[in-house]
Amino acid sequence: RTSDNTESLTIVTYDGHQMTVGPTSEEELQKIIEAGGRKAEIYSRLRNLRDKYAGLIREKFPNIPRRVSGYNLPQLLPENGFNIAKALVGSEGTCVTILEAKLTLLKAPKQKTLVVLGYKDVYEAGHAVMQILKHKPIGLEGIDDILISYMEKKGLNLKDLPLLPEGKGWLLVEFGGETKQESDQKGRMLMEELKKEKDAPTMSLFDDPAQEKMLWEVRESGLGATAWVPGEPMSVPGWEDSAVPPEKVGEYLKALRDLFSKYDYHPSVYGHFGQGCIHCRVEFDLFTETGLKNYKAFTIEAAHLVVKFGGSLSGEHGDGQARGDLLEIMYGKELVEAFKEFKSIWDPEWKMNPGKIIDSYGQLTNLRINNHYNPPHENTHFSFPDDKNDFARATLRCVGVGNCRRHENGTMCPSYMVTRDEKHSTRGRARMLFEMMEGDITKGGWKNKDVKESLDLCLACKGCKADCPVNVDMATYKSEFLSHYYKGRIRPRTAYAFGWIYWWSRIATHVPRLANFMMHAPVISSVTKAIAGVAPERRMPKFAPVNFRDWFAERKTKQTTNNKIILWVDTFNNFFLPETLVAGVEVLEAAGFEVIIPRQILCCGRPLYDFGMLTTAKKMLLQILDVLENEIQKDIPIVGLEPSCVAVFRDELCNLLPDNENAKRLKKNVFTLAEFLDKRATDFKIPTLKRKAIVQGHCHHKAIMKMDSEKNIFRKTAMDVEMLDSGCCGMAGYFGYEKGDHYAVSVAAGERVLLPAVRNVEKTTIVIADGFSCREQIEQETNRKGLHLAQVLQMAIREKGKNSSDEYPEKLYVDGMKLIKPKSNYLPFVLGVFAGLYFKNIVSGMIKSFL
Repeated sequence: RTSDNTESLTIVTYDGHQMTVGPTSEEELQKIIEAGGRKAEIYSRLRNLRDKYAGLIREKFPNIPRRVSGYNLPQLLPENGFNIAKALVGSEGTCVTILEAKLTLLKAPKQKTLVVLGYKDVYEAGHAVMQILKHKPIGLEGIDDILISYMEKKGLNLKDLPLLPEGKGWLLVEFGGETKQESDQKGRMLMEELKKEKDAPTMSLFDDPAQEKMLWEVRESGLGATAWVPGEPMSVPGWEDSAVPPEKVGEYLKALRDLFSKYDYHPSVYGHFGQGCIHCRVEFDLFTETGLKNYKAFTIEAAHLVVKFGGSLSGEHGDGQARGDLLEIMYGKELVEAFKEFKSIWDPEWKMNPGKIIDSYGQLTNLRINNHYNPPHENTHFSFPDDKNDFARATLRCVGVGNCRRHENGTMCPSYMVTRDEKHSTRGRARMLFEMMEGDITKGGWKNKDVKESLDLCLACKGCKADCPVNVDMATYKSEFLSHYYKGRIRPRTAYAFGWIYWWSRIATHVPRLANFMMHAPVISSVTKAIAGVAPERRMPKFAPVNFRDWFAERKTKQTTNNKIILWVDTFNNFFLPETLVAGVEVLEAAGFEVIIPRQILCCGRPLYDFGMLTTAKKMLLQILDVLENEIQKDIPIVGLEPSCVAVFRDELCNLLPDNENAKRLKKNVFTLAEFLDKRATDFKIPTLKRKAIVQGHCHHKAIMKMDSEKNIFRKTAMDVEMLDSGCCGMAGYFGYEKGDHYAVSVAAGERVLLPAVRNVEKTTIVIADGFSCREQIEQETNRKGLHLAQVLQMAIREKGKNSSDEYPEKLYVDGMKLIKPKSNYLPFVLGVFAGLYFKNIVSGMIKSFL
């Protein structure tokens, strides 16, 4: 517990008195009281409180590792050194505000070993706790088979589950040591002892850090696995962290399960078994009056049960408002009165977080949802299939755990990592959307400006969909919100400059030099950027002299085989970096496939989602399904080189078109290049490439497709690769180009990890970034260029395992586009806009998008 490792606190009381508190000898205590003043008054009254209730404190407070219910009055006893700091820890802001804390640091073992034990059920695992504790592990966690079944339903960490030994209840036992040999030996000694038992558990010892990490991820999936399980009722906290003496874990688990069954609840149980703390999320029905009554009745019975076992209502999270009413069951009336006196000593006017721990507002008051909860069922563009096709239900998904408030590691949440402001966290935004749908605090529904402001700095990176334990999908929520917010309104000019990039590019490709002149000539470009709302510090990407489709149509040699593959010609690479697609053709043909492309120019509409232009986006998806209908029904695979486009087919497509069977077929048959080579081209011997590389994974790639196939491909190339834990590059499509806060957040996000990493690598190190936005951020903020995996594999094919020179990798690269000269089309720009065919397809498309 935090209190166990707190040495002293600097605090301030509600009336403004600051002091430092900690352990106090009887002599020191007397001196403080004799000195007079507010501090003396507090210390004197605390001493009187201690003396008055000492007998009851010693009798009623359970001496267990994880007791955090009530105020920590035992720390006032003489035998505990009258430690006011430890007495205040866990007081939940009801007494003082903490300004500083001095903490005890624990020495972390240099090496760790994990032993996993499988039992016939979780109760038997609980009974084994005391025998295992004799071996002094540094960690002892338990999980049950229901948790595993929920993980399978949600697709969580499936690759890790085969590592578990046979059983229906498991203990994860971790040992530490100065050396690996020492920690392994401790684990083996435990296993040797257990093997002698009549009903010995199944066992596995893991001393590979990677495997250990995977198994701990199974345990750490507890919250994510038990919340929002498909096909299961919604579960909530309410009895999520009760604690008992470790020696009674097995008995308590069985008794608790019997109580759950009485009320027809069926939660998973897991937790810190070595310290007797049991976690669960229970399917309490808070939507009906009967459900609320059952919830309260259950918690009263559960409180009596845990007291019967000598335990605590809460072993970790505290009482708050939800368990304040139950403290009398655990401690009795007199100690509850002592708790009131303790608070009054610090906060005579009861201004500090009232209604928590003692004199609570009641278990059924201030519930986030109750029998009066009745948000409107809005018609939405997205179907939200995982939330029963209800946007309001989706806004309930956040459970407030706060993983999005991390300051490093992972992708979620880049804007919060930069601003450190709650309203820019996934949790803050989810709360705003919930309040918007509830309509009590946040008025105006979809038109609310405060919600718009909270969502404004969301980069739509999809990091939360993967990193959040309950898969809050803020990118989708933002897109849906903006579609309603701007209905009947003019969008910002960036929406038309970047949202319509597909149509602008089709025009500009006829006059690329003129288009580039408008965007890059010294004075003119400043005007162009100002009109488009682009930050003056940004350079706009240049249109290629020849787009990929023209190159593909004119190329002389085409490979013909029975293995056809569709290469998705995305807008970004087609018009700006066609050499990426050229490399893709070369690699896929080297793997033995005939590359074909859609006969008609298409776009998945990725930029439209950022501005809520969902009606147009859906039409573009329907056009794709129509044009590629024959290929889709023949199951011809599609390989996309732009991760954000592949993510559209794997994520947004079926969310917008849930009943379209071709959409479902397409989703299953679209791959990144690495996925396709890893899973569908297993006979292709990828050449080695003797180089070092750093890899920036695109946010959508990491969230939706994952990076496992990329790792497999890199292993086959024998490259020395570092996968950067850099989160979002910060560019995020249009986001990093827009002037103001967007540009500032964009650069700050990139400067967290990615940009310094790129600047610090040797010039011979390849910088790999599949995302168009990622490559733009790298090129604009460093002196390097990122290469796509397709270009790296093309390099490997051309170098055929030879050592490369010490030049920049991007200088060695031959783009292949030089094979064809650009067309000399210098029609005036305006004529290109209003050319017959384009007038219908482009201008009418823009108007419809606007409307």
